[in-house]
Amino acid sequence: MSVPRSPAPLLARLRLRLTAWYMGTMLVILTVLGGGLFMAVRSQLGDQLDSSLADATREIARAAATREIEAATAHGAVVDAVEELRIPDRELLLFDGAGKPLVPASPPPWAATIAAAASRDSVATGDHETGDDRTLRYRGERFVLPSHAVVIGVAAADRVELEHRYASLIAAFGAAAVAGLALAGAGGWLLVRKSTEPAEATMERMRRFMADAAHELRTPVTVLRNRADVALQRERDRADLVQAIRVMGAEAGRLGRIVDDLMMLARADAGERQVELRRISLDDVALRAATAARALAEARGIRLDVAEYEEAWVNGDEGLLQQLLMILLDNGVKFTAVGGTVTVRVGTAHGRPQVSVADTGAGISDADLPHIFDRFYRGDVARTRSDGGTGAGLGLSIARWIAQLHGAVIEVRSSVGHGTEFRVVFQAPAGQQATSAG
Repeated sequence: MSVPRSPAPLLARLRLRLTAWYMGTMLVILTVLGGGLFMAVRSQLGDQLDSSLADATREIARAAATREIEAATAHGAVVDAVEELRIPDRELLLFDGAGKPLVPASPPPWAATIAAAASRDSVATGDHETGDDRTLRYRGERFVLPSHAVVIGVAAADRVELEHRYASLIAAFGAAAVAGLALAGAGGWLLVRKSTEPAEATMERMRRFMADAAHELRTPVTVLRNRADVALQRERDRADLVQAIRVMGAEAGRLGRIVDDLMMLARADAGERQVELRRISLDDVALRAATAARALAEARGIRLDVAEYEEAWVNGDEGLLQQLLMILLDNGVKFTAVGGTVTVRVGTAHGRPQVSVADTGAGISDADLPHIFDRFYRGDVARTRSDGGTGAGLGLSIARWIAQLHGAVIEVRSSVGHGTEFRVVFQAPAGQQATSAG
């Protein structure tokens, strides 16, 4: 039988692929978010520039009104308010209502075109390519002065200002995106690793389970094959054939029990085992199990006693609970020497029903104790028993599963050379809890 390979390489590839998908998704999100943010900021900056140009044209109109008042009231030369008006990074021009330049006297050709458009449409905005790799954003607006004279103010700004802001924005967002992507990759790897740990643990348990199952099944299969081959090699008398068939039957029975246990654990893992819990008498279940196991104990020269027998009620599956107790009783009989004793006690402590199975056997070492409920685990005592350790190491795993199914816990106390006690402690039935609380 081939043994499944370790799942580590497969999970490593899976983690890399999941992390790559995670980073790819984050990259798409950052790209879409960055594009949307850039467009929003670009629109906002454009609106701010247009607003500043509108403010600049109004300043030109106010300066033109001041210029007009000073020209009418002053005697002698006066300072032109429009010529003195300065707004950083803005070109300011003034035209009369007919589009004739006032300030400066010789404006660039594009400014006259804008003034004509503003004279016609009241407001003109847009972009203008100057021919020297410059793009100007302009605004021309028509104003009526207090004297009822019509003037046109034109303000323009180089769009390189916006481009510098765009470049700074893109650089800042790009750096943040790279850092975010790196953090997302690291965080994604950690999240993927954390999320796949349960799957890895499950796969590793399955791998060990299948390897152990293959190992356990190999022995009875090999014995059956060898016995059959030996029996068929030459003529044998009836007694030899009967003995060979008995051995083969015993190994077939052992093989069947292993398969049954494996099927039960597989169904338990898959959650396929349907259980109907009802109120049952734990003492009656324990008595039936002890009666069934007494014949096996007596055949081995071991005494089986029911030392305490008190009424105890639990909510459970009668068949499964009897199987749990049979596992504990069989375990106690197997590991108790001839002349030893296995003792069963049933009762209630602190309102909680419980049943215990204690033996005077070899006990369990401190090293083995944490692993006795692991599937296929057999400690040193089990491997060196005189009967060769016929168990497959599944019984206690099944017993723990049945206990957990009933909300119970199995407590173990053991001393090497002095025996072992398994105690199954159940939750108090609902009615009993209510009585205790009241």
